[in-house]
Amino acid sequence: MSRRLSEVFLQAKSANRAALIGYLPAGFPTVDASVELMNAMIDAGVDAIEVGLPYSDPLMDGAEIQFAVDLALTTGTTTDVVLDVVGRLDGTRAAVLVMSYWNPIERFGVERFAKHLAAAGGNGVITPDLTPEEAGSWLTATRAHGIDTIFLVAPSSTDDRISTVVKNTSGFVYAASTMGVTGARSQVGAGAQALVARTQMATDLPIAVGLGVSTGAQAHEVAAYADGVIVGSAFIRCIRATPDLPAAICAVRALADELAEGVHR
Repeated sequence: MSRRLSEVFLQAKSANRAALIGYLPAGFPTVDASVELMNAMIDAGVDAIEVGLPYSDPLMDGAEIQFAVDLALTTGTTTDVVLDVVGRLDGTRAAVLVMSYWNPIERFGVERFAKHLAAAGGNGVITPDLTPEEAGSWLTATRAHGIDTIFLVAPSSTDDRISTVVKNTSGFVYAASTMGVTGARSQVGAGAQALVARTQMATDLPIAVGLGVSTGAQAHEVAAYADGVIVGSAFIRCIRATPDLPAAICAVRALADELAEGVHR
């Protein structure tokens, strides 16, 4: 595990709470605005930031994230721009991660991406559509540059599958709370707690739950059994509901503050 990501979970554990992880695509609604919004999230209590790498075919994402990444692509957000955003966040108190489909990384160059991300101060990468069996070159490159590789487990994962995933994961395990695409929901998937319990039997790594968390109450619910709470679509939704950047920053701070209060309770 990278030192910074390890510190995030250790500090949260010492405070008897879960870590709060926020997601936002780089370039949404503009590159500079995305950096300001992520800094606002961090200032309000987010422990780690997932910088989304916009991709033209985000099949695993719901309407909110698809809208955001489409807008980011139209403003010219490339992989180089994403790495620059990571560099602009380096030095904050938060760990900085990249969330990316595999295709953009492969096209950029596996070794090149890991090297440039490490140089920018990035701590890890979440690759939702990459399986450990197909990640040989990626695991070699990330280990060489001290980058954490974060793979996913889901309610449909068998115990054998969970074992395979955690053996190739560093940083934390991403537990998808439900089957289906991303998006804020009225309730967190009913199978999330059972999935976390099964995963804990296979690893000592922290386990963070994502997909569906959008309120402080839901964050509190998940924090009772998981080491981390991941929120993405809810941040995008509150940004889209505002008329300008100052209002968006206020809305993001308010949501992050509510979520942080939830994981602390």
